[in-house]
Amino acid sequence: MSEQIIKNNVAELIGVVRSGFRFSHEIYGESFYSFVMEVPRLSNFSDLIPMLVSERLMNVQESMEGKLIAVQGQFRSYNKHSGGKSRLLLSVFVREWEEAQADDPRNPNSIFLDGYICKKPMYRTTPLGREITDLLIAVNRPYNKSDYIPAIAWGRNAKFAQNLEVGQNIKIYGRIQSRNYQKKLNETETDVKTAYEVSISKMEIERMQEASGE
Repeated sequence: MSEQIIKNNVAELIGVVRSGFRFSHEIYGESFYSFVMEVPRLSNFSDLIPMLVSERLMNVQESMEGKLIAVQGQFRSYNKHSGGKSRLLLSVFVREWEEAQADDPRNPNSIFLDGYICKKPMYRTTPLGREITDLLIAVNRPYNKSDYIPAIAWGRNAKFAQNLEVGQNIKIYGRIQSRNYQKKLNETETDVKTAYEVSISKMEIERMQEASGE
């Protein structure tokens, strides 16, 4: 496995396990399980991040709910096809983990991605006038696969990112966040969904240009 490919998608999280293990899928006799991890923000809020782990890395028969752990892995995407529609599912694929202490000095939520713009950036403003640009970044991984990661740039980064072109190489630093939104089902019903994305704090374009957030 290429060392360069491993380094182009690095997520490091510290948080509390908030669910049991749930069987996800099996590949070549190796079973993978999902669970949810609560990761604190600097504010009073937390992000609930979906995780994916091999049975060979964690003892999935043992309850870990309530335990504080540190995880290193990759933020990955998977297309789920259902009812003729395709939906992008995102989770952190755990490569290493350890139990953590409450006074751990490390950043509890950090991610680095080195990928390519694969969709025209969408610039918008919030009702309060804050500038946002939505990005979709393709990140290569082994065996000719790619992960498609949604990301959000804010403020000056948003102004800079709105002019990026499809196919352009970009490096981003930030955190993984969860965000609830309402999806309209019909004229009278709505459903609350959760989106997962990278909130960008810093970006680098073609190694020569750099934009820093506010």
